[in-house]
Amino acid sequence: MGQNAEELSTTPADIEATRADLSRNLDELTDKVSPQRVVERRKEAAKSSLASVRDKVMGSAQDAKASLGSGSGSGSGSGAAGSVKDSAQAAAGTVGSATAGHPLTAGLVAFGAGMLVSALLPASKQETEAARNVVDAAKEHGQPLVDEAKSVGQEMGQELGESAAQAAQQVRTQAQDSVENVKQEGQSSVDQVKDQAPSS
Repeated sequence: MGQNAEELSTTPADIEATRADLSRNLDELTDKVSPQRVVERRKEAAKSSLASVRDKVMGSAQDAKASLGSGSGSGSGSGAAGSVKDSAQAAAGTVGSATAGHPLTAGLVAFGAGMLVSALLPASKQETEAARNVVDAAKEHGQPLVDEAKSVGQEMGQELGESAAQAAQQVRTQAQDSVENVKQEGQSSVDQVKDQAPSS
């Protein structure tokens, strides 16, 4: 029982060490769940992700492949770790060979990422108000233009209708004249044939 009592007895140094451990753990937990720190970590993760994509697209993927190939592993890893390393090397090589040195691709990827991020973020009150003001101004300033365009369109329609009616009348008149000419020429040809027929 003497041993158990000694094991159960704690010294002030042990108590102080336990307090320090608890205090450190509590500080780490507070830091980890702090909303400000969560946002900072997410921003850093997004920045590193975008930087990684940019580096891969702009030609730095070959550098990443080289650093993976000459990694600090001493060959003591298991077969699974080796296959993961080989897969990572193959992926880096594929991305590097497909996109290395293509700034247009980099621009398209960046544009697409920007569009995706902007679509995922909700509009702020200021953006919503600005959009509403633009729509109202467009309606206010655009309505006179719409009215004027309608009146010009109606006038053009009337003028085109009148000119189309005149053109149709001219076509009818010319067609009638042509029919009359054809009849006269046909009759004159018939008369010529009749004149020539008895004399031969």
